[in-house]
Amino acid sequence: MSDQRGTLWGVGLGPGDPELVTVKAARIIGSADVVAYHSARHGRSIARSIAEPYLRDGQIEEHLVYPVTTETSDHPGGYAGAMEDFYREAAERIAAHLTAGRDVALLAEGDPLFYSSYMHMHTRLTHRFDAVIVPGVTSVSAASAAVATPLVQGEQVLTILPGTLPADELERRLADTDAAIIMKLGRSYPAVRKALSASGRLDETFYVERASTPRQRVLPAADVDDASVPYFAIAMLAGRQRVPATTGSVAVVGLGPGDLDWMTPQSRRELAAATDLIGYGPYLDRVGAREEQRRHPSDNTDEPARARLACTLAEQGRTVAVVSSGDPGIFAMATAVLEEAKQWPGVSVRVIPAMTAAQAVASRVGAPLGHDYAVISLSDRLKPWEVIAARLSAAAAADMVLAIYNPASKTRTWQVGAMRDLLLEHREPGTPVVIGRDVSGPNESVTVVRLADLDQRDVDMRCLLIVGSSQTQWHSAGDGGPDRVFTPRRYPQD
Repeated sequence: MSDQRGTLWGVGLGPGDPELVTVKAARIIGSADVVAYHSARHGRSIARSIAEPYLRDGQIEEHLVYPVTTETSDHPGGYAGAMEDFYREAAERIAAHLTAGRDVALLAEGDPLFYSSYMHMHTRLTHRFDAVIVPGVTSVSAASAAVATPLVQGEQVLTILPGTLPADELERRLADTDAAIIMKLGRSYPAVRKALSASGRLDETFYVERASTPRQRVLPAADVDDASVPYFAIAMLAGRQRVPATTGSVAVVGLGPGDLDWMTPQSRRELAAATDLIGYGPYLDRVGAREEQRRHPSDNTDEPARARLACTLAEQGRTVAVVSSGDPGIFAMATAVLEEAKQWPGVSVRVIPAMTAAQAVASRVGAPLGHDYAVISLSDRLKPWEVIAARLSAAAAADMVLAIYNPASKTRTWQVGAMRDLLLEHREPGTPVVIGRDVSGPNESVTVVRLADLDQRDVDMRCLLIVGSSQTQWHSAGDGGPDRVFTPRRYPQD
C-alpha cells in the first residue's frame, strides 16, 4: 500500500447541463480514482447524471445515499441525528480511499461551496487530507440566463436567501434589497409566495425550475402551482431601475445612532432613491452616495440653511434626503425642515424614523428606560437655562428616569455639574448615571457612576446620559462583565 495520500477534489458540476461542466471539472472527473456522489434513497443521482459523459471505465464509484431528506426519522436523534451519522460514515468511506492513496472527485451540483452537500465532507476531511475546490456555474447564473434578464446592474444589491426562512424574515430581507434569489423551494414555496406578495414584489418575480436541463420550466412566480414545486427550483427577483418615487419632495431620514446595521430598510430605500443628500458632513460620510447623487455637506450648526436648501431643491423637482443621526424627530433635523417647509406650499416633507441614541445607550447596560422617562436637552443654544433647570427639577420631582441629550460641548462646560446639583435635591447620591459615548461607533465607551460622582470633565458632545429614578437598580458585575442597570415596570403603591 502506498504511503502517498490521495487528494480530495470538490468538483462543481454546474446547474445541470453537462455542457456547462468546466473543462477543469471534466478533466478531474475523468482522471480521479474514485468518483463520489450523493442521492436520495431512490438512488437516482443528479450529480452522477451530469458527470456521466466524463466518467471512464474502471473508476470506483462511491454512492452516498441520504437516509432521509425532509421527512421525519425514527433515529434516536431525529432528523439531525440521522444526518450527522450519515455524514460521519460517508466521510469515513471517502477517508479510506484517500488514506489508500486514491484521488477522490466528490461531485457537487452547482458550486461545491454554495449550498452544497460537499461542505459537510469538506469540514470533516480537510484537517486530515489535502483538498482542492473546482468551482462550478451556480444555479443563480443559470436562472438569470433562463429568463434572459440581468439580475443586477450598477450598484444594485443582490441578496440570496434560502426559502426555508420564516415568511416574515423573508419579507424583511426582500424589503431591504434590490434583487433576490430564493433557493430551496419545494415545500417552502407557499411561504415564499406569501413573503413576495407581502413585500409587493410577487408580480416582478420569475420562477425557474431545473435551470439549464431539458426539464427547465420558467413561469411568473404568481402562476406556479404550489404542489408542483421541486426542491431544485428558484424564485428570481431581478433588480429594478432605481427611479425616485416622489419628485419634488424632502425625506428627513434617520440614520440611527451609528452602526449601519441599526439603520432601517426604509431609511436605506429613501437614501437610495434620493437625487440629493443633505446633512452634516460626518453623517453623510456614514451613508456614502451613488455616482449620480449629489452631496451637500455642511457644518452641524447650519440647520436652517440645510432646511432651506432642501426645500429649494425639492421645488426644482429634485428628490431630497436630509440625513439626521438617531431619530430625525428628536432634537434633530425634522423640526427645522418642517418649519422651513411652511413657506414652500408645493414641497412635501416625510419623516423617516430611526433608533434613538437613548435606546442605543440603554441597550448597552440593560433596560434603564423600562419605566416612565423624560427626554431633555441640556443645550441652552436655543432655549434659556432657566427653562432647562425648571424641566429638570420637574422631571426629577416626578421621579422619572432622565435621558439627557447634548450634555456638553467645547463651549458648554458647566451644565452637567449644574444638572447634577439640581438632581441631588431629589435623588439619592447613589442613583446610577449611565454615560454612553459614541455608542455603536468606533470609539464606544459606556460607564456607570453614582450621581454624586458625576464629573462634568468625563462628559463631552459625543455623550448621552441616562439618570436613574428612585426605582432604578444597578448591579455591578464582579467578573469584569458589563454593569447592569434596569428600571422595573412596577412602581410601588402607597
